[in-house]
Amino acid sequence: MAHTKATGSSRLGRDSQPKYLGVKLFAGQPAKPGSIIVRQRGTKFFPGKNVKRGSDDTLYSIAKGIVQFASKKMTKFDGARRLTKVVNVVPIK
Repeated sequence: MAHTKATGSSRLGRDSQPKYLGVKLFAGQPAKPGSIIVRQRGTKFFPGKNVKRGSDDTLYSIAKGIVQFASKKMTKFDGARRLTKVVNVVPIK
């Protein structure tokens, strides 16, 4: 007995949906509390001042202010030091 369906069947169409990851608010842009700054898988960007990390590693603002990106040297658990990208939200005066 044949295991392939009759004409009209396709072996295509099993691609996953896009996840729309990346930076949503860039440096210098205003952020409100709860606004998403970066959607990511893993910690490519680390949270700084007035920024929290969600359960899916999304970075979001907890205060009203301007988004800033900075580089910072961090020590990993094995003692190695590396340069990391940190996202801050500076309050508007």
